[in-house]
Amino acid sequence: MNDPAAKRGVEKAVPMDHETPTGAKADPDVAIVGAGSAGIAAARRLLASGLTVTVLDARNRIGGRTVTRRFKGHPVDLGAHWLHAGPINPLVKLGHRRGEPLRRAPVDGHFFVRGRPGTRTERAALDRAFDMADRAMTQAARAREDQPAAAALPPMGPQGRRVAAIHGLVSGRPLDEVSLHDFPSMEYADNLFIAGGLGAYVSRLAHHLPVRLGTAVHRIDWSGAGVGIETSSGTLRARAVIVTAPMAVLQQEAIRFAPALPHPVAAAINGFTQGVYEHVILHWPDSPFRGADRLASLPGTHRQPPGLLTRIDGTPFHFFELDQPAASSFDRRDVHAPYRYARAVLAEQFGHRAIRNLATLRSTAWRHDPWSRASWAVVPPGLYAIRDRLKAPVGERIWFAGEALSRAQWGTAGGAWEEGERAAGEIIAMLR
Repeated sequence: MNDPAAKRGVEKAVPMDHETPTGAKADPDVAIVGAGSAGIAAARRLLASGLTVTVLDARNRIGGRTVTRRFKGHPVDLGAHWLHAGPINPLVKLGHRRGEPLRRAPVDGHFFVRGRPGTRTERAALDRAFDMADRAMTQAARAREDQPAAAALPPMGPQGRRVAAIHGLVSGRPLDEVSLHDFPSMEYADNLFIAGGLGAYVSRLAHHLPVRLGTAVHRIDWSGAGVGIETSSGTLRARAVIVTAPMAVLQQEAIRFAPALPHPVAAAINGFTQGVYEHVILHWPDSPFRGADRLASLPGTHRQPPGLLTRIDGTPFHFFELDQPAASSFDRRDVHAPYRYARAVLAEQFGHRAIRNLATLRSTAWRHDPWSRASWAVVPPGLYAIRDRLKAPVGERIWFAGEALSRAQWGTAGGAWEEGERAAGEIIAMLR
């Protein structure tokens, strides 16, 4: 832990060899704000159609909330890591076409109870509880009126708390803060991983794109023909703009619009809440887990991690997941608090001797990153329509894109990619 950026809980922007951007036009047909998955997808499609593009990003690297860094010589994702919903995920389809090293995520996870392997009966009880919860929420979501997802959970006995915690982890907020109508749209079947990291893969897809890094957009003027975009590096004009900045950043008014956005659009942006999903990176060579990329469930103790991804890519690296309540509890504490917590939880489960060779290497903090402010955007109860509301262009010059607008893949790099391509397609149809 000699890295000052690591001590602050945020990743250090160290460009990968393939992150070299190319020259960008001063006044393109389309300007794209953000070089994450949505921005890269939009740029690729627009360029393929023959339009000129300039991608602007405030960071000094490509990828947004997908970023891969090396620890002990091995690539590890600090942001998005899963390729969810393989059959509908455009990054999976593209990866297969490119011959990328995709691998299917195992469906059989580890199950330990106070350090011992769980019995078949104990594992079956948790599986039944998940099935009960999924059926109940799917049925309740058919009702006309929205409600908190937590309100639809049935009595599940001793496993109920664990089921709610895991669903809260993958939702980004506790279920009483999540729209039930929005929740069942998440598809988590047929998941995949990619060797070398998802962040590195997304960055490869931006190779040779016209990107300006270290260029923060401050103001978008759409009062006249086209748009004027004021940045930290000067002003440029374009016929249209795609804004892929996270909703939490737009809520901070980091980008101003002149004139102001129409009230329904502004209300939709401000309707989202901050989704939090962080992880502590562990190096644990002698962990009790065998097999690559398997999730571990560790019930039976006072403190239980809602998620633990073990032996990533068959290495000694593990992700100790932090949900919103756990991550927020560290906000007023010292930077090493997440590491102590991870060690304490695992010691409680397996004993202090079992973790003698466990090293905690990094803890993410996307909720504090100035260009993210969240891991993803969450829809509160009663506001499930705001994802679709933002898909309509503003003045036929401003489009929004990103994971927040994806109905079936929100919170994912695949969802962001899908929305970037959608916005690009609409602009192509308008300009051509």
